[in-house]
Amino acid sequence: EFVERVRRFFKKGEADNARFVAEPKIDGLSVSLRYEKGELLLGATRGDGMTGENVTANVRTISDIPGRLAGEDVPDVFEARGEVFMTHADFAELNAAREAAGKQTYVNPRNTAAGSLRQLDASVTAARKLHFFAYAWGEASALPADTQMGVIEAMGAWGFPVNPLTRLCSGIEEMLAAHKEMEAARAGRGYDIDGVVYKVNRLDLQERLGFVSRAPRWAIAHKFPAEKATTVLKDIEIQVGRTGALTPVAKLAPVTVGGVVVRNATLHNEDEIARKDVRIGDTVVIQRAGDVIPQVLSVVLERRPRDTKPFEFPKQCPACGSHAVREVNPKTGKEDVVRRCTGGLICPAQAVERLKHFVSRNAFDIEGLGAKQIEAFYEEGRVRRPDDIFKLEARNARDRKPLQEKEGWGEQSVKNLFAAIDARRTLPLDRFIYALGIRHVGETTARLLAKSYGAIEALRAAMVAAGDHESAEYAELNAIDGIGQVVADALVEFFGEPHNIEVLDALLAEVTPQPFVVEETNSPVTGKTVVFTGSL
Repeated sequence: EFVERVRRFFKKGEADNARFVAEPKIDGLSVSLRYEKGELLLGATRGDGMTGENVTANVRTISDIPGRLAGEDVPDVFEARGEVFMTHADFAELNAAREAAGKQTYVNPRNTAAGSLRQLDASVTAARKLHFFAYAWGEASALPADTQMGVIEAMGAWGFPVNPLTRLCSGIEEMLAAHKEMEAARAGRGYDIDGVVYKVNRLDLQERLGFVSRAPRWAIAHKFPAEKATTVLKDIEIQVGRTGALTPVAKLAPVTVGGVVVRNATLHNEDEIARKDVRIGDTVVIQRAGDVIPQVLSVVLERRPRDTKPFEFPKQCPACGSHAVREVNPKTGKEDVVRRCTGGLICPAQAVERLKHFVSRNAFDIEGLGAKQIEAFYEEGRVRRPDDIFKLEARNARDRKPLQEKEGWGEQSVKNLFAAIDARRTLPLDRFIYALGIRHVGETTARLLAKSYGAIEALRAAMVAAGDHESAEYAELNAIDGIGQVVADALVEFFGEPHNIEVLDALLAEVTPQPFVVEETNSPVTGKTVVFTGSL
């Protein structure tokens, strides 16, 4: 369809002999590298295609990325584009080291590569063993060829690593053959490839085809099917999240899927377990697609042991024993698919998960304070609420057995932890709001709230006033684009709960959220009044 669409775009016969470049679609983070006079001047993430992050210091630590281009035909200005990624072996090595140090392990190579490239400390990026493949370009004062393949080959000669699986194809059959070849090869490459990208080879045809929005008409992605494997379901563990959600997790006999060893997979919820009739002891088919958490697809019934029994989803919280219920959606009148613990503040599992969320990467992101440390500190009574984290140093000085005397800790590691905690006594308002763990409030919603209210005091006052659903504040909250009634009610409920306010006050005595500032930009109409006349 893509090939025929390209040919239909041109006059009859004009693109009949068009050739296409087939290149592997690397599952990593897109970056742009700007070179002037052959010297690397700027490295930036592609972001949303309009705005990215300056990561120049970090890309300089990646050995695959040349600091200076080689050759006589290097353009005065050249912007290379490509993918930063992490190999399966390096990812496994990094996670093994973190596990040994008692730190939270990472989920997948793609997200780890992205987080590594965005580190504030370039030495952290350097230690992560990132790699790079070039596959395109942006601004260029001149090009060395008039075809996609020609420019890519020139980039390889200048010093950029280009993927050896890239192929030049004459038609549909060769393109499909390239797809089949790359799908067969991906398991042995040692890094994630999730498909093939086809591009029209001639640059003049690319230019005439142009773009739809930001998507090129001259290129298309052909994804691979999700990778699957069979293994034995050893157990079903019920995990309790920070909002009380009971989530079933399949504990599996280790199996390699797409170069990654999988031991756990999601079972989604109680209805899915019943629908698929998943039982402990079953042989199951699991699937891993890109950076998605592995999931149990189905049961291999012919391998089911005779003594298996249907799984009974618990009606009590496994952590605190409180009733676990399925709430009724007030809009639809239907039961929620998620069963939740009603224990609230008395549930230790929820408390621990809220603390883990508080220190997570997109919240306070405290170096050296991960999931395992939070669990240990909670069990020892050192940290029960978020503000306790910022009192750790003072408490440690009074403890009979200070932290540095405990196994796995030393003078320097404790000193580093306290320094990392102190460094987070100020942080952006949107991260602070996200860290509070309010139900239905993710990163995007937290940023919307920060932008709309500007300061935590204003947000708090507005939410308290919005407790009256007839108030102007409640109407204004619901009027924010992206905030619906469900989110609005969750916010009102959070700020109306006395214990939450107590915890918030204690936290604000230790940290200072920075007010959200909207940057003013000048434009030709800044400061002017525009009047439209006539009828519409």
